[in-house]
Amino acid sequence: MTSSTDTGGATGTADKDYNLVWYVEACLSNALRLETYIADAEREKDAEVADLFRRAQADSRKGAELGKRLLGARLGGN
Repeated sequence: MTSSTDTGGATGTADKDYNLVWYVEACLSNALRLETYIADAEREKDAEVADLFRRAQADSRKGAELGKRLLGARLGGN
């Protein structure tokens, strides 16, 4: 199946690899952003919201690690 938005020609990187790179970056960016949200909730003494953001941050970190492993395997790295 060929997409009309194939980025492989423009970037020199196959879509699936590019998409994995994007996914890892998005997960890491989200984990970093959530650090600010956790601090905001803690400052407001809202433990329930801080806990929600901590769980979301852990999920983002997990997603990044899974994506990095898969990307490494696909690109022949460690």
